[in-house]
Amino acid sequence: MSKLNFLLLGMFLAACNSGQTNKNTTDTIATSSALPQLEEVFADSAYQLTGVAVAKDGRLFTNYPYWTEQHAYSVVEVVNGKLVPYPDTTWNSFKKGEDGQNKFVCVQSVVTDDQGFLWVVDAAGINLGPVYQGANKVLKINLATNKIDRIYHFPESVAGKDSYLNDIRIDNVNGYAYMTTSTNGGIVVLNTKTGDSRLVLHDHYSVLAEKGYHFEMNGRTMVVNSDGIALTADQQWLYYKPLTDDKLYRINTSLLRNFKTSMKTLQDSVKDLGKFVTTDGMILDKAGNLYMGDLEKSAIVKITPDLQMHYIAQDKKQLLWPDSYSISDDGYLYISCSQITYPPTLPYKIFRLKL
Repeated sequence: MSKLNFLLLGMFLAACNSGQTNKNTTDTIATSSALPQLEEVFADSAYQLTGVAVAKDGRLFTNYPYWTEQHAYSVVEVVNGKLVPYPDTTWNSFKKGEDGQNKFVCVQSVVTDDQGFLWVVDAAGINLGPVYQGANKVLKINLATNKIDRIYHFPESVAGKDSYLNDIRIDNVNGYAYMTTSTNGGIVVLNTKTGDSRLVLHDHYSVLAEKGYHFEMNGRTMVVNSDGIALTADQQWLYYKPLTDDKLYRINTSLLRNFKTSMKTLQDSVKDLGKFVTTDGMILDKAGNLYMGDLEKSAIVKITPDLQMHYIAQDKKQLLWPDSYSISDDGYLYISCSQITYPPTLPYKIFRLKL
């Protein structure tokens, strides 16, 4: 997510001391000629984007959070390089002062699943502030009909006014969705069949940026809690991490799916996988490889199932805060670059990288 205004939240800390690596990582970046090359697939010269989602048939979607007064639409489909408000103009017509229950307020991320649906996370935190009139929600949209299939809302105890729902991963086998909340730190578990939800691991060390780890880019220092999230293809493991931290964690989803699992059991079941890089979003492929960005090196890394890390792309002029990821059926990793902490270098772009 974009952290451009986290100063407003009082979350900035002291200076950066980077360079920490996991003992199982490869910290050497090959020459640019030896790495796969980035392909630009979309550019926007007007508004800051964050998310990216590619459907099984190749349709491309992105989203624009309401972080500045210059805001026109929230979710769009990119058709022949042009923006088409999605699923329609009404959902993208929100203005301050209006009811945000049936319109997008501040969309943070978009994700496609394996059953032909687009999932939209509306954090409803205008300018990264408190949730607007209880309007935070998750939408499930049928890509075949372009109609809303279901809208999920959350009780105050799960995603209250001080929460900021961030990224989402979908398990259609068991009927669950998992989300990070980045302001207060935690994982939101949603039963997509019943609509019941639960906030877990709130304030656990694995969802909070490590106090001894400081992160700075372009003169801005910050700390942001749970952000990146990824789900294995067998739906058994959920990977996650704070943004301004190089630690990586995972937990067995069978524990998360059972709402009777005690909070202590969940906390005790978190597995610390070690130190890697500071990333925003992340994604797992079907083979269990985890992809994420190295924000400090403007690079993309692959972490294999045995926790070996390899750099697969670097571009200090193009990969300006690699933000979110989507993997297409034809084997491309799509990457949105939101330029957080950078002076805007228009246009904002989405790239793809052949895996």
